[in-house]
Amino acid sequence: MSTALHWFKSSYSSNEGGDCIEVATQPTAVHIRDSKNTGPVLTVAPGAWGAFVGLARRDGDV
Repeated sequence: MSTALHWFKSSYSSNEGGDCIEVATQPTAVHIRDSKNTGPVLTVAPGAWGAFVGLARRDGDV
């Protein structure tokens, strides 16, 4: 079994640089990193990531 993570960016991100994050998901963890500096990785529980995304969506509609 491969342990390599599959990183992806939001479909809202352009390929022109800028401030973007990349995300890789696993059943028990969500990994987040800066697309320009891929060294440091923040790892959170899927529930925490879901709550963050939910709040970001809600705040984006205001």
